[in-house]
Formats: sequence, structure tokens, C-alpha cells
Amino acid sequence: MSKKFVLALVLVGLAAACAKKEPEVVPAPVVQPEPVFQGKYGAN
Repeated sequence: MSKKFVLALVLVGLAAACAKKEPEVVPAPVVQPEPVFQGKYGAN
């Protein structure tokens, strides 16, 4: 390999390592309401 090619790889590696990283977006968990007690035989 030529010195220019190795130097180019090193520069690309440094640029990738120093690039600004975007924060990972984690979706909020879906919270369902608790079931409401409707009596022994349900809502009649």
C-alpha cells in the first residue's frame, strides 16, 4: 500500500471517530389504563 492510501484511511478514520453523534431516540413505552371492576357478572 502506498503512503497516501494509508494516510487517507487514517484521516477517514479520524473524521468518522470525531463526527458528531446523534442521540438515539427511544420510543416511550405505551401505558394502558388499568381495567375497571364492573361487578361479578360485568356491566349489565
